[in-house]
Amino acid sequence: MAQPNTEDQPKALKPALESMTLLVAAVIVHDKDTNRVVLLQRSENAKFAQGMWDLPVGKSDPGEPITETAVRELYEETGLTVKPESLKVAHIIHGAWGVEAPKGFLTVIFAAHEWTGEPENREPRKHAQVRWVDVDAIPENFVKTTASALRNYLTGGTEVSLNGWQ
Repeated sequence: MAQPNTEDQPKALKPALESMTLLVAAVIVHDKDTNRVVLLQRSENAKFAQGMWDLPVGKSDPGEPITETAVRELYEETGLTVKPESLKVAHIIHGAWGVEAPKGFLTVIFAAHEWTGEPENREPRKHAQVRWVDVDAIPENFVKTTASALRNYLTGGTEVSLNGWQ
């Protein structure tokens, strides 16, 4: 079999590392029947936001589609399984800077209304607890950016948040 002629292929550009942003996915698992969401509380040993509440959230691996990041992080942190095709974009956060992201971050927050399993704390070194929380009882000690995204999702508010841009 002949090898393809690569001379006609456009050359890949070098990565613009100076302007790269960290890609992050978060998932709002929302039980509409009971009006509860799955939240986690970060442990005192967490690298970020020690003791604060947050959504299941994590960084994308190189070359990983953002929906796969959401599915993987949700499972790693909570044991819940969702199908990538069932995720709906709920909110986007574009931050100018962040932990491990001095060049900024982009967080895509998905909503999931179908899942399998029950929430459990699968990363006890990182999280103090993982549990269902009534939407009327969301803790105040919550990571600011994801708290805003969750509020906007629950109230039908804005779908994009900018954080740290002047």
